[in-house]
Amino acid sequence: MKIIIDGKACEAEHGEYILQVARRNNIYIPTLCHSDALAGLGSCRLCVVEVIDRGRAKVVTSCIFPITGEVEVVTNSKKIREMRKDIIMLLQARCPENEELKKMAAEFGVEEERVNRFKLDRSENCVLCGLCARACEEMGTGAISTVDRGIFKKVSTPFEDPSPECIGCAACVNVCPTNAIKMVDKDGEREIWGKKLKLQACESCGKEFATVDHLRFAFKRSGVEMEKALCEDCKRKASLENIKNIFEGLEL
Repeated sequence: MKIIIDGKACEAEHGEYILQVARRNNIYIPTLCHSDALAGLGSCRLCVVEVIDRGRAKVVTSCIFPITGEVEVVTNSKKIREMRKDIIMLLQARCPENEELKKMAAEFGVEEERVNRFKLDRSENCVLCGLCARACEEMGTGAISTVDRGIFKKVSTPFEDPSPECIGCAACVNVCPTNAIKMVDKDGEREIWGKKLKLQACESCGKEFATVDHLRFAFKRSGVEMEKALCEDCKRKASLENIKNIFEGLEL
């Protein structure tokens, strides 16, 4: 079916989300809590847009709003820009020193005076988007989650102790939009969420590329025996070498 986004006709599949169609057509909609690797959360609300259906307009969250008919979408009206500006102001009030939010604040013209009227925690970087907890859940570990409610809500391990379920995979770090999760690789160990895990060196090039616990977990879950610990680059080289040998054998 066809939908109109900012005056541009776009092809869309039934059930596709507005954000997916917009990105496919190079139409910019800002996001903070979205990752292509995970289902939409709609936590940050930065991706709000206006949907006009049969003459009626409504504001929806584009990352979780499915397309079920031919509609018109407006992504950058004055109303939407003002809404995004207020959202960024509130997020920056929570994380005033975060560099990613500072960039967004500059993009949308958020005045520093409006942010400074709140009680600010200069050390906070987490916007509670929930991506890290979702990634951990999808990995099958469930080592972290959101805890408490209201102004006390945060992401943490059970009882804020090092979680026995954490395998140091860094999935949470990779999806965090504000670099709020600290991870340090040093002296053959990875420290994350208050836990230290041994790093595995590639048996071909010697580069440390994952934790031992992560590799054990991954191979156990896949049901495959680990023959050799190789980093992604060395795996790729080994695969190409195998393909080359196969073709050389066929030529003979």
